[in-house]
Amino acid sequence: QVLLVESGGGLVQPGGSLRLSCAASGSIFSDNFIGWYRQAPGKERELVATITSISRSDTTNYADSVKDRFTISRDSVKNTVYLQMNSLKPEDTAVYYCAAGPVYSGIYYANYWGQGTQVTVSS
Repeated sequence: QVLLVESGGGLVQPGGSLRLSCAASGSIFSDNFIGWYRQAPGKERELVATITSISRSDTTNYADSVKDRFTISRDSVKNTVYLQMNSLKPEDTAVYYCAAGPVYSGIYYANYWGQGTQVTVSS
């Protein structure tokens, strides 16, 4: 059983930064992905960023909407994944969820989910 707990959300002004954390219980990094999704009111859930660890090599992927502004990283000692968000825009406002699971043929199977953390970008 894997438990994911997010933290770090909050209110920030446009252009500001936040760092989200996802603490994972259990061994989830090996041969799995951990990613961040977000869902804004009235919109579908969007995959924002993923980090996949296979054979001790990390691969990251980002949605076009956040590329060059967000960075996903992991600390395997702390079993924690981070999402550093810079140059935040009002359209980044959403509930951000951490998720994890296997990857098959390039498809992410998010079998485990955190409870979500609210990010609000507003002046």
